[in-house]
Amino acid sequence: MAITATPNPSEDAPGEPLWLTADEKEAWTGLVSLVLLLPGRLEAPLQKSAGLTLFEYLALSHISEAPERRLRMSELAYLANGSLSRLSNVVKRFEQRGWVERSPDPEDGRYTIAALTDSGYAMVVTAAPTHVHSVRQLVLDPLSAADQQALVRIAAKLRVRPVDPA
Repeated sequence: MAITATPNPSEDAPGEPLWLTADEKEAWTGLVSLVLLLPGRLEAPLQKSAGLTLFEYLALSHISEAPERRLRMSELAYLANGSLSRLSNVVKRFEQRGWVERSPDPEDGRYTIAALTDSGYAMVVTAAPTHVHSVRQLVLDPLSAADQQALVRIAAKLRVRPVDPA
């Protein structure tokens, strides 16, 4: 259903939604189509070449980039944009494959450390070229340097904005 914006949003009746303008709708539909389209397009080549989901690759990759290839599970969940319970299930599968080992954090035993094994690192090294190729092809190459910087600024603004429970 296409709803057009009222000419003067300040004159909206109390309780009426502030409808999107044509420009806002175009921005929103562009963003939501990317949000829905890109994960599948980034994941398909990873599945084919390495048998990994995008979330699994991101988790392994973040651990591989951490000092000593060790990262707190809570930090990894944040970096991979997943819940701690989802990450725990994924890391359990990684442990079964010999890619990750978990242990209590020696600095604070309330936390758990995920450490990448040599075979886990080898999996990242195997999957990384496929992922980088997809990221370049689907996201970076079509954008100018100015577009890329705009994307960085936009993503930073959208990531930190609190959610209104309305």
